[in-house]
Amino acid sequence: METRVVPVPTRNPLGRFSDDAGKGGLARLDEWRINRDDNDNGTALAALEPAAEYLRASDTPVAFPTETVYGLGADATRSGSVRGIYAAKGRPSDNPLIVHVADLRMLRALLRHGDRGAHGEEHNNNSNENGVDDDVIPARYKPLLERFWPGPLTILLPNPTPSPLAPEVTAGLPTFGVRMPSSQLALTLIKLAGVPLAAPSANASTKPSPTAARHVLDDLDGRIELILDGGACDVGVESTVVDGLCDPPVVLRPGGVGMDELRSCPGWEGVVKAYKDQSEEGNNKAAPRAPGMKYKHYSPKARVVLYEASCGEGGAGVTAADAEDAAARLTSNGDATSQTNGHPFRRVGVIRTKRWKPAAGIRCDDLRLEEDHAEAQPQAETPYSVYTGGLKDEQGSIVGQVFDISLGTDTRKIAHGLFWALRELDRRGADTIFVDGIDDELDIAAAVMNRLRKAASETRA
Repeated sequence: METRVVPVPTRNPLGRFSDDAGKGGLARLDEWRINRDDNDNGTALAALEPAAEYLRASDTPVAFPTETVYGLGADATRSGSVRGIYAAKGRPSDNPLIVHVADLRMLRALLRHGDRGAHGEEHNNNSNENGVDDDVIPARYKPLLERFWPGPLTILLPNPTPSPLAPEVTAGLPTFGVRMPSSQLALTLIKLAGVPLAAPSANASTKPSPTAARHVLDDLDGRIELILDGGACDVGVESTVVDGLCDPPVVLRPGGVGMDELRSCPGWEGVVKAYKDQSEEGNNKAAPRAPGMKYKHYSPKARVVLYEASCGEGGAGVTAADAEDAAARLTSNGDATSQTNGHPFRRVGVIRTKRWKPAAGIRCDDLRLEEDHAEAQPQAETPYSVYTGGLKDEQGSIVGQVFDISLGTDTRKIAHGLFWALRELDRRGADTIFVDGIDDELDIAAAVMNRLRKAASETRA
């Protein structure tokens, strides 16, 4: 199977939400309307319309960007299509998928399927003739949707009976996760397809999530036919998954919306954490309630050593013992026969955040900005610079290479660059990656540390 990467320009608005009556609130999300009047959108729609037709007819998924990460989309109403996602990713079949909708009309039609059919009558009124709210969207979620949709928030809803969703979407659970992405490309693709799309991250199962089209191609080349390239993703980590069907409501997966933001919404003041930062694989036979809860995730090929923010020695950088251990290891990802001064050539990566200085205390010669002409990418896809220097042993001999990436001190920028940095160091053949952890109380830092703890081979607390 040949994989095509198709650029989709998004310089101009591809559409807008209708709010003709100016009601605001959830009414503003009623319908996504595609902007066909702008001639500059012709190139984008020329790429999206065939992709939408492909989604309706094919059982092979399509990769496309959202604001969080690249998704691997398939018609959520057809079993053959959804099974194509599991096959392409190598994903366990008991790991449920998140459904993506273009607007509230699509969501309400899905939820009312048991009474009127998935494509039955449209319902724009939320109250019956007695003024009682009879909207199929549970009232508890409405403050969240008014604030965070479209955006990186997934909510759990009861799966209607009969359900229009393929059973593979829910992995046998009575609920399903759904979100409305803020990416105009994603919204327009879903609207053109005319069906909700099941769309997990477009990576091979267990690998770091993709935040650029190149990452998707690295993992799924030959497994899918089409990657829509809309540039780098804005958020960089997946959506927050919440369950408001229980009391108190819970966060099942941390993501682009922080716990502090959730608690500022009416009815969500008491929301609590209901996830673990390490994999539960092998210890839990039940199907996970949301993606990312059970299985190993986000892991590069390299050995990852995570220094928690609470690690006292880690504030100064990598410990001498860890640095010596890394220098003594033969790279498993690079050329094992490569020699420098008669020694195997080793590669060590450093991902810095808020505490470490360049190289994090590892012995090396002067770090310098590396110009990788062979793999040159647009700036939007390589938002952070890679510095490199020679890795030294105790005698001062060069025995390998150090790659140093600083993600800065802003938490959202750290989240934005995390998966990119892990993939970039993997691409450069790092055998060991040292990562400076951050405090993870309530905001998006919780998502960063959740991903890092799941990716880590070893943790320094």
